[in-house]
Amino acid sequence: MSNTNNQKKTSIGGSALIEGVMMRGPRRMAMAVRKPDGSIDLSDWELPAERPWYKTTPIIRGVFNFIDSMKDSYKCLMKSADIAGLESEEPSGFEKKLLDLFGENLSKVFGGVAMVLGMALAILLFMVLPTLLIGQIRRVIVLPLLLSLIEAAVKIGIFILYLFAISRMSDIRRVFEYHGAEHKTIACYEAGDELTPENAAKYTRFHPRCGTSFILIVIIVSVLVFSLVSWDNLAVRIALKLICLPLVVGIAYEIIKLAGRYNNFCTRFISAPGLWLQRLTTREPDSTQLEIAIAAMKPCIPENQDEDRW
Repeated sequence: MSNTNNQKKTSIGGSALIEGVMMRGPRRMAMAVRKPDGSIDLSDWELPAERPWYKTTPIIRGVFNFIDSMKDSYKCLMKSADIAGLESEEPSGFEKKLLDLFGENLSKVFGGVAMVLGMALAILLFMVLPTLLIGQIRRVIVLPLLLSLIEAAVKIGIFILYLFAISRMSDIRRVFEYHGAEHKTIACYEAGDELTPENAAKYTRFHPRCGTSFILIVIIVSVLVFSLVSWDNLAVRIALKLICLPLVVGIAYEIIKLAGRYNNFCTRFISAPGLWLQRLTTREPDSTQLEIAIAAMKPCIPENQDEDRW
């Protein structure tokens, strides 16, 4: 069963964790993680009632909401690893020295460093490397738009190869199963069905508001925006692309909001490539994983349904 005829479009979204799922609603955020003894560790917390103007203004809000989403997801991911028992080993001598130096702030320091390195790697792989590679043929192919299209094809190719490579890892595959559980649970809720593992299992594991789809839309939007940037100087082109990146993210954010809110030919056309790509980033979950996703979802459902507008 698919969710193409949903009666409701929820604003609730989330991300897969280590043996768990995080969900974010209009007023609350929650995470549920399967503990080594089989029980569920559930925690939820209230979100700020008021949102600043830069998180609600179209285009501008995309960058800030994306950064918030990345921070929340990574924070919950690190916490889930601890709850799931992946960090129970005796720390090494180096780790003990770091603990002595940073104390309770060690996880925050690691988290900050990991986010910076992750963003730097993404910029290197998807902005710097494709430009340098295609720059080698700019004397043969002189049409700027054609060069931009080839550059976009290289970006998408790198992205797909990266997803394919990590999807072969057993630990990542397990995370992708929780990713599928997250999507199925949201689809079940949007269809108006009672949230049970049996009901959620009937629905699709592909969702138009997925982060995978968002990244692909960012790449596609970048083709249009970066096609206006000259190829005459590669260093200048890379610098201008970095400057324009917030605009690209902002436009992509508005597009994926439309794709998640409406169900018509245009939005289905926009969503189709991302939904296809989710075949790599999601896997069919079992009932225990759906149970986790449902546990994380329930605290995020607002009593006042008018607040749940996407």
